[in-house]
Amino acid sequence: MVLSPTTKQRIAIVLNVSKFVFQWGFIPAVLFLGFSKGADPGMPELTLMNLLWQSNEYSAEHAK
Repeated sequence: MVLSPTTKQRIAIVLNVSKFVFQWGFIPAVLFLGFSKGADPGMPELTLMNLLWQSNEYSAEHAK
């Protein structure tokens, strides 16, 4: 099956756009799904500030 140059170019564009969307959308999608599901029972409530505070605490602890 021989593809024309314009078809090859369109396939390359679609692949590049797909790669970009996956690379830049994966982490926000995971965060969105985690925050929309909520915390497990017995765990502290999920908030953005809580998430940032814990990561800051973790990095300060391991900097010693």
